[in-house]
Amino acid sequence: MPNNYILIVFDSCRYDSFLKASPKIISKLGPVGKRYSYASWTSPSHFNLLTGLMPHQSPQNVVASEYYKGEFLQFRERLGIQNLEWKALIPRLYLPCFLREKLGYRTHALVSLPVLNPRTILNTGFDSYKLMPKHNDMRAMLRELTFSEEFPSFYLLNVGETHYPYALPDEPENQWPRVNGVHGVFKHLDDQIVGGELSAATAPSFSAQQMRQLQDRQVEAVRYLDEVVEELLAIVPPTTYVTITSDHGELFGEDGYFGHGPIYHPKVFEVPFVEGMAR
Repeated sequence: MPNNYILIVFDSCRYDSFLKASPKIISKLGPVGKRYSYASWTSPSHFNLLTGLMPHQSPQNVVASEYYKGEFLQFRERLGIQNLEWKALIPRLYLPCFLREKLGYRTHALVSLPVLNPRTILNTGFDSYKLMPKHNDMRAMLRELTFSEEFPSFYLLNVGETHYPYALPDEPENQWPRVNGVHGVFKHLDDQIVGGELSAATAPSFSAQQMRQLQDRQVEAVRYLDEVVEELLAIVPPTTYVTITSDHGELFGEDGYFGHGPIYHPKVFEVPFVEGMAR
């Protein structure tokens, strides 16, 4: 039977925050690499991930189609199917459909951010798709995981602790940092784009120290999630392959920007990437 496969997305987690956290358990999966997101915002980035394309390595002197083919063939290792062919994903080019319809997987998604809610087009090819009650509680997802001895399972886990306001589950909301104009991100889907250039009117309220404190919160969120991943690895079947990455990075005041979304800046595209067998 093919491997179970879990794709974990630390929402908004940029590469250098991940490195600064030095997650010990996650690093045991394999070497941590720096890759680049195809998009600077949650929704299009997740769509790309679900086509089977992980964040890219920005290769030089390579034809794009050959790179995509090589990336897809990495699923031979992830799924434990050595005769997997690139053309098998065509024409739908959507990983959940391919896994369910051609390989017999049970496919599931547990998402934290409302912009990925079950009514979006992303909910295609999934046997179950759930928006979690809280945006920042990966540990609650672990209670939702089930595996069968009769068929393999695929899980997409969109994890929100690393997303603004970088809050852990037990932190009271009245202690979250408040950035004018973006704090309503969890109540309104049309506010999901939380980034942008700081205007002259708002810039004085964003000191360099405050921006460092916000990134430090993201770093602490990764350290916390390292413990949760340890719990996950302890409960999944041994034939489970895990990929951990991010959908995009985050800006903490660099060049006058905060957050992500309609931003072109290297730090919003740099993401961590690590994967391997659970044990």
